[in-house]
Amino acid sequence: MNTASPRITIRYCTGCRWLLRAAWYAQELLTTFEKELGEVSLQPGSGGIFQVWLDGERLWDRKEDGGFPDIKTLKQAVRDRVAPDKTLGHSDTPA
Repeated sequence: MNTASPRITIRYCTGCRWLLRAAWYAQELLTTFEKELGEVSLQPGSGGIFQVWLDGERLWDRKEDGGFPDIKTLKQAVRDRVAPDKTLGHSDTPA
């Protein structure tokens, strides 16, 4: 594994039972960015936390950003930072 590759951390609330949601986001990101990402980790937490971090930069916070990210929005945010020239297919088309 290339340790210099970007790392995503998804922090989720175990008491809220958000593990499956966090795992689904991880799967989607790993599938879309299979060559660009070095790691996607799931980090259990509490207090209603649901955050997505990329190399120490917060991409999403459920409390501050108003709920959970749309997968299209999250993929675009990751793409813009790790592979700006990558096309996301249907995720790039306007709603």
